[in-house]
Amino acid sequence: MVKFKLNRAGVRELLKSPEIAAECGQHAAATAAAAGDGYTVEARNYKDRSGYAVFPETFKAIRDNFDNNTLLKSLR
Repeated sequence: MVKFKLNRAGVRELLKSPEIAAECGQHAAATAAAAGDGYTVEARNYKDRSGYAVFPETFKAIRDNFDNNTLLKSLR
């Protein structure tokens, strides 16, 4: 059995890196595109990491997501 200890500062730096943020942005954009019209991507900056949120912005998209669970299905 191998044991290892994570370097927390290094992991935090990696999670906040522009390369990881760009990759997350690409996945978020692909998810929004798969969901269809009315879905928006928003950049989020947290203390320990960067990220993106995809959410329905229009009433039609909100209703579509509520009725069909579109965002969850577009992650596949």
